[in-house]
Amino acid sequence: MPASTPPAGDHGERLQKLIAAAGLASRRAAEELLRQGRVRVNGAVAQLGDRADPARDRIQVDGRPLAAPPPPLTLLLHKPPGVLSTCRDPQGRPTVLDLLPPEWRRGAGLHPVGRLDADSRGALLLSNDGDLTLRLTHPRYGHARTYRVWVEGQPSAASLQRWAAGVALDGLPSQPVQITRLQDGREATRLELVMREGRNRQIRRTAALLGHPVLDLLRVAIGPLRLADLPEAHWRTISPGEVPGGEWPGSAPSA
Repeated sequence: MPASTPPAGDHGERLQKLIAAAGLASRRAAEELLRQGRVRVNGAVAQLGDRADPARDRIQVDGRPLAAPPPPLTLLLHKPPGVLSTCRDPQGRPTVLDLLPPEWRRGAGLHPVGRLDADSRGALLLSNDGDLTLRLTHPRYGHARTYRVWVEGQPSAASLQRWAAGVALDGLPSQPVQITRLQDGREATRLELVMREGRNRQIRRTAALLGHPVLDLLRVAIGPLRLADLPEAHWRTISPGEVPGGEWPGSAPSA
């Protein structure tokens, strides 16, 4: 092998970071590509933990050269119900990328930062910034999410206290939840929830366990980024100043 193209080693950036920066996958998904042996550097299969320098190394994923990273882009989207928080769906159901201009569906490398289940609506971030995605989705950062939720019936003070303390799911404790009762209806109650973890369908499962199934779930804010008057199925770009250093003001690592 020519001296100008050494195997992957300890120079440059970690490969999962380079793949994420190129918009090909999130950093976690890039790590899986490496585990599957689908990444090569200068012709040799790369390993998780390897580094490379795009200026001097030939980096390939599934045999294709790793593209130069697109300009950093982060969007705040108002996801409608019935739309999947994913880049593609084998069953052909609509995804959040279908709501974007064609050039951003293909070449911008955007992927959802976290998830909202198909039946839920509201604030969802899409980004091609792998570092930002990791900081926003890793549990240790515990970024706050704010939800407005209609639940069936009228939960008692004791039920809401139990919810606020953290209801165990799948045998594992949940983190405390800040709950405010916003509106009492004859057959439903509107609550505001502020949470710092996002387990699979956590709000819906907790509400059902307490006997008050969710009727409507709207995420109104992710950290300081609020939907405000952003219409459903619309999006706006997020400027760097809105996410200083990639960290949300007031966020704290989970215990």
